[in-house]
Amino acid sequence: MCLGIPGRVMDVREDAGLRMATVDFGGVRREACLEYTPEAVPGMYVIVHVGFAITVVDEEEARRTLDVLRAMTDAVAGELGEPLPARPRPGPSARTEGTERPR
Repeated sequence: MCLGIPGRVMDVREDAGLRMATVDFGGVRREACLEYTPEAVPGMYVIVHVGFAITVVDEEEARRTLDVLRAMTDAVAGELGEPLPARPRPGPSARTEGTERPR
């Protein structure tokens, strides 16, 4: 199985003539090539497949996809080499009344 996994671009740099980044996949960080996503900058979310960012996605889509992938731990571990950590639960101060989205 091949997966494209969303992650947040942490930094961007040039390495041997290629745009490279450290990408955070909900707690697991890996290097990825950004040559196919020239618009990607730190803070943006990208879908990474076999070490290449193949598209940019918004944060909400990235979070939804990561939640689904957490339920597929064996497939994710096979792709990243380790499972994703459990999603941190927001503390009481992180919740704001009236901002929760319907599911």
